Amino acid sequence: MTKQVRQLDRVIIRFAGDSGDGMQLTGDRFTQETAAFGNDLSTLPNFPAEIRAPAGTLPGVSSFQLHFADHDILTPGDAPNVLVAMNPAALKANVGDLPRGADLIVNTDEFTKRALAKVGYAANPLEDGSLDEYRVHSLPLTSMTVKALEDFDISKKDAERAKNMFALGLLSWLYHRPTEATVRFLEVKFAKKPEIMKANIAAFQAGWNYGETTESFSVSYEVKPATLPPGLYRNISGNMALAYGLIAGSVRSGLPLFLGSYPITPASDILHELSKHKRFGVRTFQAEDEIAAVGAALGASFGGALGVTTTSGPGLALKAETVGLGVATELPLVVIDVQRAGPSTGMPTKTEQADLLQAMYGRNGEAPVPVVAPRTPSDCFATAVEAARLAVKYRTPVILLSDGYLANGSEPWQLPDVDTLPEIDPAFAQPGEEEFQPFKRDPETLARPWAVPGTAGLEHRIGGIEKADGSGNISYDPDNHDLMVRLRQAKIDGIARDIAPLAVDDPTGDARVLVLGWGGTYGAITAAVRRVRNSGSEVAQAHLRHLNPFPANLEEVLRSYDKVIVPEINLGQLALILRGRFLVDVIGYNRVRGLPFKAEELADVIRDVINS
Repeated sequence: MTKQVRQLDRVIIRFAGDSGDGMQLTGDRFTQETAAFGNDLSTLPNFPAEIRAPAGTLPGVSSFQLHFADHDILTPGDAPNVLVAMNPAALKANVGDLPRGADLIVNTDEFTKRALAKVGYAANPLEDGSLDEYRVHSLPLTSMTVKALEDFDISKKDAERAKNMFALGLLSWLYHRPTEATVRFLEVKFAKKPEIMKANIAAFQAGWNYGETTESFSVSYEVKPATLPPGLYRNISGNMALAYGLIAGSVRSGLPLFLGSYPITPASDILHELSKHKRFGVRTFQAEDEIAAVGAALGASFGGALGVTTTSGPGLALKAETVGLGVATELPLVVIDVQRAGPSTGMPTKTEQADLLQAMYGRNGEAPVPVVAPRTPSDCFATAVEAARLAVKYRTPVILLSDGYLANGSEPWQLPDVDTLPEIDPAFAQPGEEEFQPFKRDPETLARPWAVPGTAGLEHRIGGIEKADGSGNISYDPDNHDLMVRLRQAKIDGIARDIAPLAVDDPTGDARVLVLGWGGTYGAITAAVRRVRNSGSEVAQAHLRHLNPFPANLEEVLRSYDKVIVPEINLGQLALILRGRFLVDVIGYNRVRGLPFKAEELADVIRDVINS
């Protein structure tokens, strides 16, 4: 009997289980299948900080949420339509997010008395009626997987571990996902373990076949490909996009790329990715600590390379002195801070936007640096290129503020035409007839010359002690120090002439409320603004990439609206700066839960402000 196929315009699926159940791998493979099919998508991986969190406990739950659609989408979704729960802990940690009528696929093999008691279930929720508002599919996923693999020469433990592939096969059937790429992936991943490879492929195919033959699922679903601008696309995460953007900045400037880094969650994947690209002249150095990493990167810049260092919040604090040295020596340096929840160690795998003030002011003395922030995972590419451009052109450290949500999330990315990327001219100093003046500035950018060490005729002093204007000699003269402080500030302020004005999305021009965001809040804000407009209200939206300096027209934009809402995943850091800089009483909306905003919660906030 042919099963019914129902058309949907979008679906939100969440895979959840122990951190050892392979939920991130399962979610990633489903994402890759979905990207290949042509849907628009957005993902939200969510996992513990521990390498192996306690099994069967709420803190040990790992999840992966994917939102895919036949149209343009902006967020991983507020609430899942489908939850795959591999054990009681996964169910309890996630069931509160499920809307009434959602599909719940549960691995009943793990619902033992001990497992239920471990997470505080007094009775089995699969039997006590507490899940009646959902469409529950109770499946013995573990035992079905073991049964499917009984002819393979593998241990029972290895067979049980393949249950995530059984679940992936089932969901691939349920939503008509392509399967060839996953089979190829498993062939490559387990190439050195052929029996494990064959078993995982068999488990994946068994899950697909179960969906096709069982009466438990009488309906499958189809989400047609999205209509996207023509071009070549690939699925990309924020960290990978940052790595590619840095390589592009290196190629467009003709400078070798040097990354000095110390592994830290959630920035480590940039180091991992860049280490694969030696053919592009990339050198990666895993240092013994954060201070050594940034010191090596600044040294590479002194030597004529594009110096880059990557970190997260605690590491940015440790790098502050060397960033200040980069300000004083006026050398290019790209500092990428993939923000996470703090303070101190905080919650390493959870997202936050709380390093803005540290990026702006977290150095001794007057030490201004440009600060930029990407808005989506794919936008990390363009923002990394921009950071490299500013660093090289203006001879300054630049801080790029990504965050854990952008770093680990992914979306389709249209590959750019490389020839359209900005050219970055390092314009190295050349020997001349006159004595070299290492701090004689370009009249337009106020950048000093960049002299490659060892070039005859360009010998000069370098270091963190204050320099005399022009000559670069050590100077303790009060008036010279005042001049140099003001010149360094004017150099950064002047970047505002070199960036695009802030674009405002106000279709009718009648909106009296503006929502202003920065960084990874873009998707949730944009989705919320769409919902408010669809309900008949007028609201404008703008999003900042450049946070220091601000676009030249920002004050004009702020004063054009009666009310300005600034949603941030911190306690109001951009709002504080805007109030102090422009004397505009912006309205902050702040949550610091380690999770991105939900579109509906922001839509409610916008409606309340419009109606107040």
